[in-house]
Amino acid sequence: MDNCFKQCRIPGCGTLVPTELEMEGYCVPHFLSAAESACAEMRRETATGTSDATRRAEVESYVAAAAVKLALVGTGSARLSDEIKKRVLTTFLTLMILRENLDRAGAHFSARPRTNGTNVNVASVAARA
Repeated sequence: MDNCFKQCRIPGCGTLVPTELEMEGYCVPHFLSAAESACAEMRRETATGTSDATRRAEVESYVAAAAVKLALVGTGSARLSDEIKKRVLTTFLTLMILRENLDRAGAHFSARPRTNGTNVNVASVAARA
C-alpha cells in the first residue's frame, strides 16, 4: 500500500482514501454518500424553518467546506471513473440547492414580523438582509 493512501474508515470497505480526503478518512464514494446524507438532513432542518442564525451559519460553513473538498477531489490525484465524476457533480448540485434553501430560509426568517408586541418595519428588516 502506498504511504500517501490509507484505507477507508468504513468497516469492510477497504478502498483507498485519496490524499484530499485523508482528514475525513473516507474513500470518494463514501465521502459523496456522507455529504449527500448530511445535505438531506440539513435540507429537512431548514425546511422546517426552526434553525436559528447560528445553525444556518454552521450549515453555510459545511456547504463551503464540502464544496472545496469536492473541487479538490474532482481535480486531485485520484483517477475517478465517469460514474464517480457524475456523482461528484450531483453532490455539487445538492450543495448548491442546500445553499439556495438556506438563503430563502434566511430571507423568510428576517422578513417575519416579530410577535413579541413590538412593531417592526418589514422593509427595513428586508434591507438589512
